[in-house]
Amino acid sequence: MYFFLASLTAFSVGFLVTPILIKVLNKAEIGDVPGGRKIHSGFVPSMGGIGFFAAAAISMSIWGWQFPLPDIRYLLGAIALMFFVGLRDDMVELKATHKLLGQLIAVILVVVASDIRIKDLHGFLGINELPIIISYGFSAFVLLALTNAFNLIDGLDGLAGTIAIIAFTFLGIWFTLQGLESLAVLSFTFLGGILAFLVFNWHPAKIFMGDTGSLTLGFTLGALIIAFMEYNAALPIDSYLRFEPIFSSGVAIMMFPLYDMARVFLRRIRRGQGPMTPDKSHVHHFLMRMGLKHNQVALLLGGIQLGFICLVLGMKDNSDHIVLPVISVLAISLGFYLDTVTVKNVKKKVSKLPRVLEIKPSKASEKSKIDMDLKKITDSKINMN
Repeated sequence: MYFFLASLTAFSVGFLVTPILIKVLNKAEIGDVPGGRKIHSGFVPSMGGIGFFAAAAISMSIWGWQFPLPDIRYLLGAIALMFFVGLRDDMVELKATHKLLGQLIAVILVVVASDIRIKDLHGFLGINELPIIISYGFSAFVLLALTNAFNLIDGLDGLAGTIAIIAFTFLGIWFTLQGLESLAVLSFTFLGGILAFLVFNWHPAKIFMGDTGSLTLGFTLGALIIAFMEYNAALPIDSYLRFEPIFSSGVAIMMFPLYDMARVFLRRIRRGQGPMTPDKSHVHHFLMRMGLKHNQVALLLGGIQLGFICLVLGMKDNSDHIVLPVISVLAISLGFYLDTVTVKNVKKKVSKLPRVLEIKPSKASEKSKIDMDLKKITDSKINMN
């Protein structure tokens, strides 16, 4: 009941705050203008992450005191730091090195201070307990990858919010069932804030979350997923909802963002570009080229994300050596099918367009008529000044 009230409180605060935020940002002209890689047609205020971050923070301050929050105090501080990194980047664009430095400090707070890290591979690939230095480095890499993978999918109305709602719902329910109350209340407060934000971010969006929101959400989800994997691994074998495929279950929660990041990075590298070079090769761009609308793409990709979680849930008694290849092959197959269908669709559209050489030149009579009309205008006594 407390978790429902925490989520409802966050939703109420976000629902009340976001319209005010939209007016303030519109008046200050802080937002995204169309053009370049942008696929919206008019000015839309950004930095919507302020709304759901404030909603989650207020709800946590009201309901969180009942749970053992000291064990996640460094995690809360790291989330706040990541929020300010995104806020600073939205207001005045940060250099890549400065942005990464801010992210690294937040990561260190989680991995080192909070001790939320991957400590053991539990026999996956024949590896068990990791040396502490390797554990720190590997956990930091995973957390940064999850954070930036989520950041990259924020390019479509309602998409990032939909994926976040699915992930926070799963994590919140699982933490509740396992008695991890502090992590559960954190998941549900963010869930309520995102639900309120999505009311205004659904197509046609009245506000975008910006890096303020996407970095904060990606980082929070990344830290909670690592915590989920470690607590899951520590459960007794016969525990309720214990996942035997420890890493596969964590990957499944962020399957779409991770796949999309790997896909665009590989495509850019193959073209001789840097992996962070912006372009329109994301999955949602391809689906838009097929003629789907923003809300259709968000629902489709959200459904696929939910499908991967359900698949791992159904295979929870199998090892990572079985489940990880299955979900990886399925994701690659779906991506290949998407590329094939998109290219076929684009070729079909292009074939219906008139070719340049087929455009008929003007007839001689039409040309002479145009010349005579121009001569009449030139010879007339109308003042042309």
